[in-house]
Amino acid sequence: MDLDRHVYGAAVASFFATALLVPFIANAQVSVAPEQQTIEKATVIAVANEHIEPIPGTNTTEPDQTLTAHVENGPDAGKTVTFDNDYTQLSAGDTFYLRHTTSSVDGTDYYSVSDPYRLNVLFGLAAVFIFLVVLFGGIQGIRGFMSLCGSLILIFYVLMPGILDGYSPIPVSIGVASLIIVVGSYITHGFNRTTTAAVIGMIATVLITGLGAFYVVHAAHLSGYNSEEDVYLNFNSKGTIDLVGLLFGGIMIGLLGVLYDIAIGQAIAVEELFRAGIHMTRTQVYRRAIRIGREHIGALVNTLAIAYVGAALPLLLVVQDSTYGIAYAINNEIFATEIVRILIGSIGLILAVPVTTLLASYMLANHRSEAVSSEIHSHRH
Repeated sequence: MDLDRHVYGAAVASFFATALLVPFIANAQVSVAPEQQTIEKATVIAVANEHIEPIPGTNTTEPDQTLTAHVENGPDAGKTVTFDNDYTQLSAGDTFYLRHTTSSVDGTDYYSVSDPYRLNVLFGLAAVFIFLVVLFGGIQGIRGFMSLCGSLILIFYVLMPGILDGYSPIPVSIGVASLIIVVGSYITHGFNRTTTAAVIGMIATVLITGLGAFYVVHAAHLSGYNSEEDVYLNFNSKGTIDLVGLLFGGIMIGLLGVLYDIAIGQAIAVEELFRAGIHMTRTQVYRRAIRIGREHIGALVNTLAIAYVGAALPLLLVVQDSTYGIAYAINNEIFATEIVRILIGSIGLILAVPVTTLLASYMLANHRSEAVSSEIHSHRH
């Protein structure tokens, strides 16, 4: 259940992150383009002339259609426009975002489909997620959702503004990652020694893994230019944002979901072992908890790698079809960056087990008798 909650949490986090990043990307596009652009919501009234046509200079074909659409908001609200669409094919009644470009040379207006309207689907999916969290998670699920909201607030109102204001992404990312660990853990699991052991274990693992990630990112000469968004961001910020540091920060934030699950699991395993075996020493508890952790590592490392592979499937197909060989394709920065993300996340996951288990074994050993006696007392009443 912990893993599923974080997978769903990551999906919702990705949704909100995409929604909040749209203005930055749009502004970046406007700043580098000579034309004036507006994005307006529109609805398709009619579709005509649907056909397949070849892409010049290639052996590939693409669908094409002529759309007549009614503009619902923005400067052109109430206007009806007709234009050619060779992007995502739409049907009558579909809602989409219309890109209106006015040429700075002769004032000619151009219209194109920017994106189909997806917010209704995304909000509906988010509503289903929240409903299931409350239905099956109960109070703990609600607290987990509150933790997610707190993490998003820290990311969008502390991390991102800090980076955009010119602060180095590296210390900002480590600081926000630590805050997310503290806030998320205590909101979800309460203020107790078990949670504290997990929190300290996670922060220690983030610091250790962060040092390794910092070295690897620089040793591999990763520039941080992995997508068009990175280019737009560089132009929009006039080169003031350290994209290498931003890449490092993304790796650190992405590491948290994996660390959280395994660190909390190990701390609770140690607590339960102390409760079940009052006669066991710290060393015995540590060895038994490490055994549990090894099974957890085996499952999560595979899950983490498969999750990344699924997200990067188009990239893998490009590698498989590479003209210059697999070695050259893997060496490419886009693919190398994903490999670094996978391996740094896996290393952090592995380190979290012994670090958290060791801390929990020492922090919880002296309080097992109190915990057991209070549990017996509560059962009697």
